[in-house]
Amino acid sequence: MDVFLDTFRFVFPSLLILIAVYLMMSNYFDNEDKRRKAEYRAHNQRQALPLRLQAYERLALFLERISPSSLLVRVKSGSLTNGEYLLLLQKAIRDEFEHNLSQQIYVSDDVWEYVVTAKSAMVSLLNTVSAKLEPGATGADLSRALLNAAMEMKQLPTQAALKHLKAEVAYEF
Repeated sequence: MDVFLDTFRFVFPSLLILIAVYLMMSNYFDNEDKRRKAEYRAHNQRQALPLRLQAYERLALFLERISPSSLLVRVKSGSLTNGEYLLLLQKAIRDEFEHNLSQQIYVSDDVWEYVVTAKSAMVSLLNTVSAKLEPGATGADLSRALLNAAMEMKQLPTQAALKHLKAEVAYEF
């Protein structure tokens, strides 16, 4: 029995020390893992921040470029018919959109929905205004009618999307 008690006196403290060391080392490694992950996240955020800001800038530029006043200045009507000019304007909006399509991975889903909605609303406005013109209307007639329709609107869809985009940038940064 004495042998058992002597062995127990030596083994029990050793087991307690082993358990304490294990718990301390486990806690240390967990904290180190958390620290490394936090550093990695901070590093990624530092690298992603310029990309995200650039995405917001590009989407703001896109919204400005598809607004009627800017679009009509860039895409000249020349001697085109109403239908030809309509197709040219639609193509310009589509090309701008496709050029900025990859920016959706850097912005929130909410902002991206506003951008897509603004694009669709602008194409719809073009179609509506064009359909109201007489059959023999020219591209210049479409241009004037589109500017008049834009002035009559309380807020253009591009302005609403731009306002939302600016609000998100101000909130996040």
